[in-house]
Amino acid sequence: MRDGLEIVVAADGSWGIGLHGTQTLVIPEDRRHFREVTGRGTVIVGRKTLADFPGGRPLKNRRNIVLTRDPALVIDGAETAHSVEEALEMCAGDEKVFVIGGESVYRAFLPYSRRAHVTRIFAKAENDDFFPDLSALPDWRLADPGEERESGGLRYAFQIWERC
Repeated sequence: MRDGLEIVVAADGSWGIGLHGTQTLVIPEDRRHFREVTGRGTVIVGRKTLADFPGGRPLKNRRNIVLTRDPALVIDGAETAHSVEEALEMCAGDEKVFVIGGESVYRAFLPYSRRAHVTRIFAKAENDDFFPDLSALPDWRLADPGEERESGGLRYAFQIWERC
């Protein structure tokens, strides 16, 4: 990871990211932004989050590393890692590495991350999964608040947060 780990997440006004294993607020422009940011890179994703992807399949045009506790799990089109350390070793030589969820994976990799691409949705939904509130962490700062946009009645911004 030449430039260090980066996080990509969509979070609502309470830093909520999901309910019952699926994203609560979906913005089509966020999906396009996600593809642009992560395209041709390596993504680290948890097994449960992978199951929520269309068809439960790894993302195209990216190296997929799935974090799982199951030593027997084999996923066509992906590699598996069984610890944070193993995942970090696997992608050590990769140029761009993105952590893409879910909650426990974000929390495990946050200490190793230097930047977060946050689609901040200015609404609140019912959530049972949350991303850490970066504004409450002393070693993170909002580097770019992004331009406020609107889609389907939801206001949002593509923000960049950086470790300071």
